[in-house]
Amino acid sequence: MTVLTDTPPAGAGGPDAARALRGDSISRSYSGVRALEDVTIEIPRGRVTGLIGANGAGKSTLVNILTGYDLPDSGSVTVDGEDITRVRPERRARHGVARTFQHGHLFSRCSVLENVEVTALACGAGRKRSRELALELLEELQLTEWMLHDADRLPHGVERRLGVARALATRPSFVLLDEPAAGLNDGEAEQLSETMRTVAARDVGILLIDHNMPLIFSSCDDIFVLGAGKNVLDGTPDEVRHDERLASTYLGSAAQQIAEGAV
Repeated sequence: MTVLTDTPPAGAGGPDAARALRGDSISRSYSGVRALEDVTIEIPRGRVTGLIGANGAGKSTLVNILTGYDLPDSGSVTVDGEDITRVRPERRARHGVARTFQHGHLFSRCSVLENVEVTALACGAGRKRSRELALELLEELQLTEWMLHDADRLPHGVERRLGVARALATRPSFVLLDEPAAGLNDGEAEQLSETMRTVAARDVGILLIDHNMPLIFSSCDDIFVLGAGKNVLDGTPDEVRHDERLASTYLGSAAQQIAEGAV
């Protein structure tokens, strides 16, 4: 399988808090409305961490704070133990933090290939390596047939995969995938899961935010559940799947049934 990052392979040993992207005791309010309250999350290198919760649970706010697009009222964000709470998004990328967006943020007048290539160039890769990396990523994410198409004329599922390719082109230490499976069919979602496992095996920490329960429970090593802006529970997929708090906080009993079937 194609290697998607230049990051060295993971060493021996389990997750280490000093080798992780962490949000500690994050709180955020807007016009007096509490979006997050004392939320803590850890995304270790070399693992896929899931983040789930009903609409309005605070997932997007948390992702924005972890990636520098918003600031917490209190709490801190660290990368490998270094405080980056007040670091701007573009400088946060230099710390190895990359993300996708729910809606677009592509270079609409550039081709699919150019979108990935320019992203790699902007992160310091040379022209030759940027082209090589872009072609590798497009092949891995089944985008080769689209590489000469303009980014503003793509089917929704293709646009999502392009967002993932651009995030990986930064050669990140941590990548946050916000609803990457939206618009993907079952085969594409399975390919995305394989890609995440390949990337994580290269010592990259992945945060996966999605409503696709089979994808979450089959891909993640650990899952965090948010409810009303607070930590509800976290653990392995098996632990979360069998915890009654999942049903009470995340879309009721339907979520429990989906999780139980998401082996």
